[in-house]
Formats: sequence, C-alpha cells, structure tokens
Amino acid sequence: MTAENPSPLPLRERKKLRTRQTLIDTALDLFGTHGFDGVTLDGLCDAAEVSKRTFFRYFDSKEDVAMAPTQDLWAAFLDVLETCPADGRQLLALFEDALAEAVGRMPADGWAGRVLASRRLAARTPSTDAHGLAFCDRTTRSALAVVERRFALPGSGGQLHARLALDLLVVLFHRALDAWVAQPTGHTPEDLVRRLRATAAELPAALAATAEPSA
Repeated sequence: MTAENPSPLPLRERKKLRTRQTLIDTALDLFGTHGFDGVTLDGLCDAAEVSKRTFFRYFDSKEDVAMAPTQDLWAAFLDVLETCPADGRQLLALFEDALAEAVGRMPADGWAGRVLASRRLAARTPSTDAHGLAFCDRTTRSALAVVERRFALPGSGGQLHARLALDLLVVLFHRALDAWVAQPTGHTPEDLVRRLRATAAELPAALAATAEPSA
C-alpha cells in the first residue's frame, strides 16, 4: 500500500505482513538484549510464536531477518526504478531521487527505529558483513538490469557508467546512514533523506579534491 494507492490489502496479505513484522520486531528485540549469537532460531521462533517452517517462508536466515529493515528499503528502490520517468536526468540524480522516494514508502509505524536497531546490531556483529555484501551485490545487479531495460545508455561505456552510478549511490547511502545512526536524536526517515541529500551534495568536491603535500 502506498500514498498513491490507499486501498487496503486483502486480509490474507495483511496477516502475512503482520507475521513478517512480528518476526522482525521480535528478532531485533532479542538480538539487542542477548546479542546475535545468543539467540537461536528455535528461540526466535518460540518468542514470535511461529514455527520454523513459517520463519523460512519469510526469511532465509537470522542475518536476513536482522537486516530486513534496510533490505525492504532497497526492494522499494527497485520498485521505484520500474516506474520513474526517463526524463533526461543524470543517472546518479535519478537514483538518488528514487532512493529518497523509497524511504518515503517505508511504513510509518516504527521503520526508522528498526533501521537504527538493525544498524547498531550490524556494527557489533561481524557475521552480518558477508550477508550485507551479498545482498548489496544482488540488488545492484537487479537495479542495473532495470536500468538497461528501461533507459537508453548511449556509448560503449553506458553500462559501466550505470554500474558506477549505482555503486556511488550505495556508498553515498552508507555514509549518510552511518551519520544518521551516529547522531544523538532525530532518527526519522525525513532526516535520513536529508543526510543522503547532504552527502550527495559533497560528491563534486570529493571528486575534485587533490592530493597536496602536507605542510
């Protein structure tokens, strides 16, 4: 359901979303209290009152449920890419706008808090790094496939340019996300977008920076 389409989902879909959200909230709460390695999958399922079979309908692993808040954001980003207009914008600007719109599509009921809990967990759980890198690579490849299908990429370097723009978007987002997590207050979706915009605005100066000898 989006702001443009306020029609309620069918009951079955609402139940599935509630079950998935219960798993995410329960997992983040348990991981925050006991640590990622201190929570077994059996314990998580017991706390969420679901079977392991139900868990695996929604997630592939504990890492998957722990990273779900940001993974949901990138899934929304791919959806936005499927419909955003091809209006001649620079690719990086288009990607930045699409990601900002994806943030706006996230659930209003606590999504920002779940992202905060997820990122703080990741900072102290090295085992999530490989999972995050694999997810990032899959998402980037999916986004590139959408771009190649929907937009003209002129010249022999068109595909490379699109991939570089996507890679830059990921870097900009993670720098913005790190700053957002580190701030003492104001952890809102709107402020995350503000951080993204501010970080992106620094890119031209970063690309023009030179390596001068130190004094």
